[in-house]
Amino acid sequence: MIGYVTIGTNHLAKGAGFYDAIAAELGIGRMMENANFIAWGTPDGAAGLGLTKPFNGEPATVGNGVMVALQARDRAQVDRIHALALSLGGTDEGAPGDRGGGFYAAYFRDLDGNKLNAFVMGGQA
Repeated sequence: MIGYVTIGTNHLAKGAGFYDAIAAELGIGRMMENANFIAWGTPDGAAGLGLTKPFNGEPATVGNGVMVALQARDRAQVDRIHALALSLGGTDEGAPGDRGGGFYAAYFRDLDGNKLNAFVMGGQA
């Protein structure tokens, strides 16, 4: 259903390092880039993630209520992604933990303030 998601940035080079590290933990890399845009994912794979300077030239802003969820392999990877995001300068929006119904997640913001989470469903330890 979803082909890819883009997140706005005002600092593409700085944000690239943040997402390179998160993508590496998820086992993916860059698949497309130009002077204003970088995409991580796998061609013909699951939905990808793009970091972009806004096309209209206006500053990127954070969407209230907007969040990108990154599916992890297991709870340990959720924990690692959260810790990695914070070590890269991201901010904590909710420590890793069980959110009920077998939903384990951790929430953080990137360097531009975009909200993301890493999650796993079910009893995957």
